[in-house]
Amino acid sequence: MLVGDRVARFFPADGREPAPFPAYLETPKPTGPLPIGWAVRPMAARVGKVSGVEFRLPRGTSFYGTGEQAGPLLRNGTRVILWNTDAFDYNDKSPSLYQSHPFVLAVRPDGTSVGIIVETTHRGVIDLRRPQAAFFATMGPAPACLVIERGHPQEVVEELARLTGLMPMPPAWALGYHQCRWSYESAERAAAIARGFRDRKIPCDGLWLDIDYMRGFRCFTFDDKAFPNPKAFNDSLHEQGFKSVWMIDPGLKVDPEYSQYAEASKRGLLITSENGGEYHGKVWPGDCAFPDFTRADVREWWATQYSDFLAKGVDGVWNDMNEPAVFDAGEKTMPATNRHHADADLGGPDEHARYHNIYGMQMVRATRTGIERFRPGKRPFVLTRANFLGGQRYAACWTGDNRSDWRHLRWSIPMSLNLSLSGQPFCGPDIGGFVGNADADRFATWMGVGALLPFARGHSIKESVPHEPWSFGETCERLCRLALERRMRLIPYLYSLFQVAATKGTPIVRPVFFDDPKNLRLRALDSAFLLGPDILVVGNLTPRGDNATNTPNDADSPGSGASINPRRAFARGLQSCFARPSRPVAALWHSRPLDSLRAPGCRLARARRCQPSATATEAHVEEGSGHPARVRDAVRHDPRPRHRHPRRGLR
Repeated sequence: MLVGDRVARFFPADGREPAPFPAYLETPKPTGPLPIGWAVRPMAARVGKVSGVEFRLPRGTSFYGTGEQAGPLLRNGTRVILWNTDAFDYNDKSPSLYQSHPFVLAVRPDGTSVGIIVETTHRGVIDLRRPQAAFFATMGPAPACLVIERGHPQEVVEELARLTGLMPMPPAWALGYHQCRWSYESAERAAAIARGFRDRKIPCDGLWLDIDYMRGFRCFTFDDKAFPNPKAFNDSLHEQGFKSVWMIDPGLKVDPEYSQYAEASKRGLLITSENGGEYHGKVWPGDCAFPDFTRADVREWWATQYSDFLAKGVDGVWNDMNEPAVFDAGEKTMPATNRHHADADLGGPDEHARYHNIYGMQMVRATRTGIERFRPGKRPFVLTRANFLGGQRYAACWTGDNRSDWRHLRWSIPMSLNLSLSGQPFCGPDIGGFVGNADADRFATWMGVGALLPFARGHSIKESVPHEPWSFGETCERLCRLALERRMRLIPYLYSLFQVAATKGTPIVRPVFFDDPKNLRLRALDSAFLLGPDILVVGNLTPRGDNATNTPNDADSPGSGASINPRRAFARGLQSCFARPSRPVAALWHSRPLDSLRAPGCRLARARRCQPSATATEAHVEEGSGHPARVRDAVRHDPRPRHRHPRRGLR
């Protein structure tokens, strides 16, 4: 039956009532019968404990979405496992990563598009290896399915956001650059990093603290020696224009003297084993117990834990290890037979097999509630590693524990794009790579690309060499500074793109084929992307910078085989940006060029003068109260970087 304009919902083949599906804001309601001739319908089958549905599509259809996966933008020929996994040092052969999105975007040869949602939270498979079919399988009951029909792929993604929820508008400072490491192990070390950015006049808005700030890895605590006065430390960061983001994991150390565990255990708020006893699994603190976030009373309790924590001056929260990761268990997570006493709106009591994929989503739901309550009037910022379809309602995400090599650098673009096409617009990679050591060329190139993705954070493992922008010599430092200055120049434009994402669900970064969905030669182009409607970013992401990608200026050149019509692009005012260090940069904005730069990762080629786009004309910035205030023609009248004063960041 229809449940909206060109949106159809198909009920399980076994005749059962569909199970609650937490991806939706609310269960779609019938609006009328399915029209005769509706083309895309599920064909269902069940073999043993596995339920499968297949959707037939025309030959030449291109598949995208599927959530978080390494590898190319075009997902044809791939198979994805839907099972949130602690996938340290993953690659394109890893069957599952940290998030699960049972969604596929299918773009037909004529550019018309279909979105397919399969309503299951159980372990599943998306198999796109057949040329004319999208196949889904799940270990759970036969699922309901939803099909979105639209004339343009962007319209499908916007309808997906209407169904699963819009990304909340983040605070303005979250759009800046963030610096992190596992770990800055003391307040003195973290303060030195902050001074390093300000002394070198490198833009940075967020300083992040990994698990070593805690007392024995106990969440919501601070180490008495390393961070003896976290309030004073945060106040000092604020004076320099920084915001701070601190990690909180789900695992609570089993210790009767640790108040969070003691209270949660006494009140019965923790996940149990199949025999009914409290489940314990080893994580960083040793034996840990895990809150059952599928219960509203547990989420309420978790939210209250942020009262004292935020009172220390903490600005944002980073929820990690929430697949949930468990070191001493099969598949690095808790047994599928563990028990959740879930509320009825999520499906009621059942095994972990049903709720595993939404555990991280429900955790950040609780975290966001706590920040909203104890920071009224301020927009929360939450980052999560694990998530599920619809989780953009609660948190931004990053692409997990990537490696510092050229493959992962190149995957930064298609991974961010496919997450965006799966409803998660606020995303990005660890710039420089988390695992292993970067070098000057790779780090500067990664910064050039990462500075133009929605979430921009440098992060690295403790065994790596330092990964701050000045760690690889003067040339790399200069290139990183210029790349981040460019991001600051683009903040009003970025802010407008975020606002459109938060009100319409339009992705912030988009595949190039969004500009011309009928152009089949653009379908597999994953070394370039559109930053909003007006900027084309093109990557040269090899050690020699020699991977050719055609652009408006060289549409007939050899290379990827893709072509972008220069007349079409320039008529729209599209600007091109070549991602490679030491290329000249010039930006055209509102019929007035910004002063040129030489920056890593990009060259903005001058387009012909054009009228400003509707979104770029009216930028919004966040004032101290946390509420938006309109700044007319912000870019037109003040093209300077936002970080003109070295002691002040975004507010």
